[in-house]
Amino acid sequence: MPTNPTRSADRPEGERIAKLLARAGVASRREVERMIGDGRVAIDGKVLETPATILKDLKGVTVDGKPVGKADATMLFAFHKPTGLITAERDPAGRATIYSALTNALPKGTPRLMPVGRLDLNTEGLLLLTNDGGLKRQMELPATGIPRTYRARAFGDVSQEQLEDLIEGVTIDGVRYGSIDANLERGGGSGKNQWIEMTITEGKNREVRKVLEYLGLKVNRLIRTAYGPFELGDLPRGRAAMIRKGDLSRFQSSLKKRA
Repeated sequence: MPTNPTRSADRPEGERIAKLLARAGVASRREVERMIGDGRVAIDGKVLETPATILKDLKGVTVDGKPVGKADATMLFAFHKPTGLITAERDPAGRATIYSALTNALPKGTPRLMPVGRLDLNTEGLLLLTNDGGLKRQMELPATGIPRTYRARAFGDVSQEQLEDLIEGVTIDGVRYGSIDANLERGGGSGKNQWIEMTITEGKNREVRKVLEYLGLKVNRLIRTAYGPFELGDLPRGRAAMIRKGDLSRFQSSLKKRA
């Protein structure tokens, strides 16, 4: 049975169940907390009431009545997300999700995967997916400073000098956006579409679109081309590819150095 979740002067032995289940690839910590709230998680047959429960391991834990097995080895996949899909497991409005496409894009037997960050409905390109909730959280934290690179096609007039000013960051509607490395891919005059490459490290909600709109541009296509060392490359739209173990191990080692 779980130990008392109340923390005392002596830290309880073990970890929160939400963290353990996330590490086991059941879902992200936030999603696990929702699952607990919905009464889907039990310990030795007793429905769990709080995600603050501290456990040494997942022995006796079930989700939807099924025992939680030993955590799979950490896996990371690159997925070329098309436009028109939302980055969620389900949508109350009935819109198509990335999981609709992943059904046919992933090898059979692939464990449940969670998206690292999000791409909105009309943004396409590289979306990383992992079965490791701990890795997902590390990669999403702004403090980790992992660069994300985008190509934006935008209508309007902007100069390279204006884009270079973004390296100092910018405040828009009271929200501070950190340093952004932005460059025109090719010249374009007033009233023409231009391609702009932007690299950000915070990944705030709709950051690229908001910054370019602030500069007077209208974004009509947005593609994420890289997340950290992982690139979209020539991965076909709607397809997924597993990141090689060696590349993943080197990346995880680099994360430890950032911590």
